[in-house]
Amino acid sequence: MHPRNVWQAMSAPGFLRSAWPWRAVAYLLTGAVAGAVTLVGLVVAVTVGAVLSVVVVGLPLLLLTALAGLPVARLERLRLRLADRAPAPDLPRRQPTAYGPWPWLTTRLREPATWRDLGHALLLAFVLWPLDALLVTAALAFPLATAATPLVMATAGDGEEAKVLKLWTVTTWPTAFGVAVLGLLLLAAGAYALALAAGARAALARVLLGTGREPDLDARVVELTRSRVRLVDAFEAERRRIERDLHDGAQQRLVSLTMTLGLARLDAPPGPLADQLAKAHGEAGRALEELRELIHGIHPKVLADHGLAAAVEDAADRSAVPVDVRLELPGRLPQAVEAAAYFVVCEALANVVRHSGADRAEVTGGHRDGRLRLEIRDDGRGGAEAGTGTRARGGSGLTGLADRVSVLDGRISLSSPPGGPTLLRVEIPCEWTERFA
Repeated sequence: MHPRNVWQAMSAPGFLRSAWPWRAVAYLLTGAVAGAVTLVGLVVAVTVGAVLSVVVVGLPLLLLTALAGLPVARLERLRLRLADRAPAPDLPRRQPTAYGPWPWLTTRLREPATWRDLGHALLLAFVLWPLDALLVTAALAFPLATAATPLVMATAGDGEEAKVLKLWTVTTWPTAFGVAVLGLLLLAAGAYALALAAGARAALARVLLGTGREPDLDARVVELTRSRVRLVDAFEAERRRIERDLHDGAQQRLVSLTMTLGLARLDAPPGPLADQLAKAHGEAGRALEELRELIHGIHPKVLADHGLAAAVEDAADRSAVPVDVRLELPGRLPQAVEAAAYFVVCEALANVVRHSGADRAEVTGGHRDGRLRLEIRDDGRGGAEAGTGTRARGGSGLTGLADRVSVLDGRISLSSPPGGPTLLRVEIPCEWTERFA
C-alpha cells in the first residue's frame, strides 16, 4: 500500500530511499518562497493604498488587499499535494447576484472563507515562511556542509585543513571522513525532521483553509439532525394512524363479530352447532383481546389522550410486579418526547417482570431545568449489562430504545450491580411551553 501522506511515509520502511523526503523539502522550500513573495506583495499593496487613500484612489486598492488570500490559498492547495495526496478542494463560493466587479467584490468580502484565506496569507507571510527557511537550512544545508568536509579539504589550497561550518578546523583526513559520516547521519535525521515539519505544516494549512473536512459538513450535520427528528415525528404520526385505524376499524368489526356469535350461540339449540358457535365465540374474544394488546403496544390511547403521567400509571397497573409511580410534570410534553419516555418505561418494567426477580419497582421523575428526567428502580437481583441494557440472565435489551432517545439528544444510563438494586435513568432535553400544557 502506497503512503497517502508524509506521516504515513515516515512510518513505512524505505522512507529515506523514497521520494517523500524530497517532496517534504520541496514543500517547505516553496512555502518559504511563497511566503516571502506574499510578504512583499502585502507590504507594497498596503503602502501604496495608504499613500493613495488621501486622494480616495487608494481605498479600492485596500479593499482588494483583503482578497490577497485567495490566490495564496489556491497556491497552497496545489502545494499540499507535495505533502499529502488527499485532495484539497476549494471552499464553495457564493455566486454574485449581479454582473460586474463591484457585486463580485462585495460578495467575496462577505464570505467567511475569504477571511480564512486572508488569515492564512498573513500567517504565511509573517510567521510560517521564516520557519520553513530556518528548518530547511538547519536540517539540510548544515548536514550537507558537514558531509562535504573531505571535498572541501581536498580542494583547499594547501590540502591540510578545512573549516567545518566555519566553526572548527579539521586538519587530518581521518577526522575529515569522520565528520563526513557524522554529516550523513545528521542528513538522515534531518530528512525525518523535515518530513515531520512538512506534515505539521500541511495539517495546519488544511485547518486554516478549511480543507481538512467537507466544506459543507456543518450544514450536512444540521440537516441530518433535522431530518432525523422529522423521521421520528413521521414515525410517531404513523404509529398513531395505525393505532387509530385498528381501533376504529378492525377492533370494531371484531367486537361486532363477537356480539353476533354470542347472540347466535344463545339462539342455537344444544348440540354440535352450539358447541362450534361457543368455540368460535371464544376464539373471537381471544382475538379481540390480542388486538387490543397490539393496539396498546403500538401507541396507547391513554398516552395520546391524557399524556405521559397517565400512560405510565396505566403501564404500572398492568405490571405483574407492584410499581409505585411519582411523576411531577407541568402538563403535556411534545409527542415525540412522551412516546420515547413511555416506551422506555414499558421496556424497563417488562425487564423487571421477566428477569429481575423483584418484589417491587418504582418510577419517579419530572421536568426540571429544561429536561425530562425519569428513574426506574427495582429491588431485584441486579446483574443487568450496562453496555446494552440487557439482563445478564437474558432478555430483551434497551439498545433500540437508547438509540431512539439519542435521536432526541437524550441519554440512558443503567446501574445494576450484582445483588441489586437496578436503576435506569433517562434524560431527554425538553423545553416545556404553554402550548404543551
